[in-house]
Amino acid sequence: MNPYIELHCHSGFSFLDGASHPEELVMRAVELGYPALALTDHNGLYGSMEFAQAARLSGLQPITGAEVTLRECFPNVEEPKDGHHVTLLAESPSGYSNLCRLLTEAHMGSERGDARLPLSSLLELSEGLILLTGCRKSPIAAALESSVAEAETLTKQFVQSFGPGNVFAELQDNCVKGDASRNKALARLAGRLGLGVVATGNVHYHRPERHQLQDILVSIKNRTTLEGAHRARRANRLFHLPEPWEMQHRFENRPEALTNTLLIAERCAAFDLTEDLGYEFPNFEGSDQSDALKTLAAICKSKISTLYKPGGTELKEAEERLHTELALVDLHGLAGFFLVYRDIMLLANEVAREVRGDTPRARSGLPPGRGRGSSVSSIICYLIGLSHIDPVKNNLFLGRFLNEALRNVPDIDLDFPRDIREKLILRVYEKYGYNHTGLVCTFPTYRLRSAVREVGKALDLPIGELEKLSKLAEHRSASMLAEEIGALPEFKARADAHLWRLLGELAENISGLPRHISQHVGGMIISSRPLIEIVPLQPAAGEGRVLCQWDKDSCEDAGFIKIDFLALG
Repeated sequence: MNPYIELHCHSGFSFLDGASHPEELVMRAVELGYPALALTDHNGLYGSMEFAQAARLSGLQPITGAEVTLRECFPNVEEPKDGHHVTLLAESPSGYSNLCRLLTEAHMGSERGDARLPLSSLLELSEGLILLTGCRKSPIAAALESSVAEAETLTKQFVQSFGPGNVFAELQDNCVKGDASRNKALARLAGRLGLGVVATGNVHYHRPERHQLQDILVSIKNRTTLEGAHRARRANRLFHLPEPWEMQHRFENRPEALTNTLLIAERCAAFDLTEDLGYEFPNFEGSDQSDALKTLAAICKSKISTLYKPGGTELKEAEERLHTELALVDLHGLAGFFLVYRDIMLLANEVAREVRGDTPRARSGLPPGRGRGSSVSSIICYLIGLSHIDPVKNNLFLGRFLNEALRNVPDIDLDFPRDIREKLILRVYEKYGYNHTGLVCTFPTYRLRSAVREVGKALDLPIGELEKLSKLAEHRSASMLAEEIGALPEFKARADAHLWRLLGELAENISGLPRHISQHVGGMIISSRPLIEIVPLQPAAGEGRVLCQWDKDSCEDAGFIKIDFLALG
């Protein structure tokens, strides 16, 4: 049996800090024989669904968590630049919901890009969470340097809130100066208070050789070169996902710190992000699927008689298609899904009248919303106004849009004229409430041009040369940059130079890593249950808007209703 499970691990979704993709961490964990692995990115669950899906496919138990930055830990003491950190792991669905609420508050109550959670909020929402006291920047570690009594007081606050079995002194030994003395002090504190100790690796990359990229990311984050970022960079290359024997060696005098990683992982198996999310479609005309289905069927049947001639063959075929589609809707529990889209279309018509007026000329402009793609094959979409194309008359095949084997919610693309789109998005917020609605995010990633520029600057290569290379290699793959440097006449002489060779290697490694969070062009999710219990939210660029921390792929994996407010005209 593997004697150790990593409970403190960062991916590339710890922006400009973690140097590995979630999938790389999963593959390495499986390779090392880990039965489980936690992902604890900084102040977010950005990569949690991607990580959980990859882990489940690989037979690895995913543990959902985050490293949260705290403020107001000590009265009358100036906050450190990077804040104080604690590690939180979700043990149950209620713990996951509380984690989402805490992360939302950290972002919504702070300046953009500097999320910090008040200690008091953490102490109020502790149910279902396991707290590890944190890394070298933890409030307990900071207090131990100056006042053991103060460290003990804060730890007792954690214990009172979380419960003694849910607080562990987190020990890290990456062969960094101060690790041994800090671990001794933490272990003594835990012993006095009857708490467990747990070993973690503070992982920032999946393999030791990736430490060079992590150094580069820290340099980019600090807007300086590798040399300029020397003090901010990690002391060595021991922040990789460790082999079990490494942790046995580091903690040979504290075997219980390793055993507790297994016990905590076993407890966290009670929550599976891929199964236990608890997302629900918005309710209509009642609280369950049968009421929503009756409502949808009634709307469609009332419309069918106005669109098809009584007694005609098209009416009979339309009724048969409707019967088939309603059966599929019932099978997959999608009645609420279609009613949400109908509701959006009604709001779009309302906004269009407000913006354009209700004159014949205004009504003759671009329609307030038009469906396209495979959804036009659905008679339900036609009857509730999502499509202007008659699937009966055009003999359209339904199977691509809706079928018995459907795994995710169907994809409906709606195009809205630019003159109503922005106001419509705000109207949706008003209709469903800010706690139930959020914009889908996106994660701009490193591509060849940005990789050459930013990695090259960190390596202190000439900016003019970097600009020239980024333009010459613009349409090439980052994974082939090293070869391209040797092939380009202007750079052939540099191909064997150490820094230029390193640029090629690092550009390949950084390719595809997320740079930051951004707003999707028009995707929005809606939920009956408050979104802040399902996914963390944070401020968007536009006033009065919020972003959820998942991109369109994670939202799809979660089964969210995602409305794409695409611009038309």
